[in-house]
Amino acid sequence: SSLLVSLFQSCQTGVTQWIAACSGLLQKTAVQGQCRRMLYGIFQRCKAGQFRLSKSGGGLIQANGTIAQQNRSFYNTNKHLSAKDSLQPSEEKVGAFTRIIEAMGFTGPLKYSRWKIKVAALRMYTCCVEKTDYEEFFNRCQMPDTLNSWFLVAQLHVWMCLVRMKQEGRAGKYMCRYIVHCMWEDVEQRGKVMGINSVVLKEDLRSMAENFYAALFGYDEGILSDDHVLAAALWRNLFNRNCEDPRHLELLVEYVRKQVQHLDALSGEDLLLTGEVSWRPLVESNARSILKPLSPVYNDEGL
Repeated sequence: SSLLVSLFQSCQTGVTQWIAACSGLLQKTAVQGQCRRMLYGIFQRCKAGQFRLSKSGGGLIQANGTIAQQNRSFYNTNKHLSAKDSLQPSEEKVGAFTRIIEAMGFTGPLKYSRWKIKVAALRMYTCCVEKTDYEEFFNRCQMPDTLNSWFLVAQLHVWMCLVRMKQEGRAGKYMCRYIVHCMWEDVEQRGKVMGINSVVLKEDLRSMAENFYAALFGYDEGILSDDHVLAAALWRNLFNRNCEDPRHLELLVEYVRKQVQHLDALSGEDLLLTGEVSWRPLVESNARSILKPLSPVYNDEGL
């Protein structure tokens, strides 16, 4: 009997604790319900206030004809942008396998055939060499007629081609590698034709390579900055810190700016497939000729 009494008392104590816990849970639930109803009421009032604000703001915009007219004109301007004036496409999306093989030094699948890109790179470098009037550069900028002076002018045009082709994604970067490869092959062959000793030529090529990659950084900084920075890069790299006439620097800064603008107007697809590049003259006879011509405008009937 004593065992039954102790068992009954322990059960009664457990039931009492369970009832107390349930009552506390019910009170907490009631408080949460009140908080939930209060927050819902605040949300409804805020929603109604936002609706009235947007309604009044819409009426204000409709009442102000200037704002509505500006919005309509902005939409129409974006709608009629041509394909060439649109933003450049983003970087190509490549898979994990392509990233791995490119990290190992190989090239993944490209948009065009590698052979076509190599031929286009050779043609583009040929345009840098054969379509540039080096004699005019030497005379106007008072540069000596040497292999090094020729190389400094050639590397300036090669750099402008690299800047343009790097905008064409992975295929453009692949083309840049072969443009530089063609340049070094040409410099070595010209040195051999001129009869330069092989040991001296090797040292000259090493020095030219160091100056070339240093010039790339300087020109990149200059084209992204103002004319003072670009003039300083040209003074260091093209003139070898030996230019006493500031008009020469002014002429070269204007030349680089207009050439980069001219290359940007060329079709990227055509450059990847053909590599044909034309250059503006060092001194323009008609300054307005460097402006991009306006596209023809047609009406609804095609006239």
